[in-house]
Amino acid sequence: MQAGNAHYRLDTDLPTTLAVFPLPAALLLPGGRMPLNIFEPRYLQMVDEVVGGSRLIGMIQPSLDGAIRADGEPKLCPVGCIGRITSFAETGDGRYLVSLQGVCRFRVVQELTVKTPFRQCKIAPFATDLSEDNLAGEIDRPALLRAFRTYLQANELEADWESVGRADNVMLVNALSMMAPYGAAEKQALLEAPDLKTRAETLIAITEMTLARENDEFGPSLQ
Repeated sequence: MQAGNAHYRLDTDLPTTLAVFPLPAALLLPGGRMPLNIFEPRYLQMVDEVVGGSRLIGMIQPSLDGAIRADGEPKLCPVGCIGRITSFAETGDGRYLVSLQGVCRFRVVQELTVKTPFRQCKIAPFATDLSEDNLAGEIDRPALLRAFRTYLQANELEADWESVGRADNVMLVNALSMMAPYGAAEKQALLEAPDLKTRAETLIAITEMTLARENDEFGPSLQ
């Protein structure tokens, strides 16, 4: 897996301890890109520290059940995604504009007790994500595009269909998963899908259920 100027081929290329950024309903996937507007002081400090080091942070959601630690901070979901900071800019008003590129998913082994204001975890990377061959796979592309098109039509949205048509399966599935306006539980299900085919099937199912719930007439049109 290449992210920016760095290549990650083995899990040993990644740190065992990672600064994490809990953000509800935010989904980063291997190879995907996520812009961040950083303004909270503890995360400004986090960026300062990682930019001078590994340039890696862990995007992760707060626990889906709303569980809270004794200190009032939310507990974390068990799986997140490592992102490399590939671009960084100061705004002049105290914020950072950061772009992350997804490297691989990780499982939280243990949240660490640290002195930094930002949280850190001991992690176990999903080593299979580092092989781009393992990210690829056959999907039901027509069904995915049909669901996507119907969703856009139902919500009176437009898409650059020429770019969509040029996208390979990995780019298509992961980009649609990341940009889909679904909730935290749906985003976590997409993140934890074991392979590209399952992620595409999950995305289609979520889209169909959302459309059917919003307006019954869209349900049959997706079959």
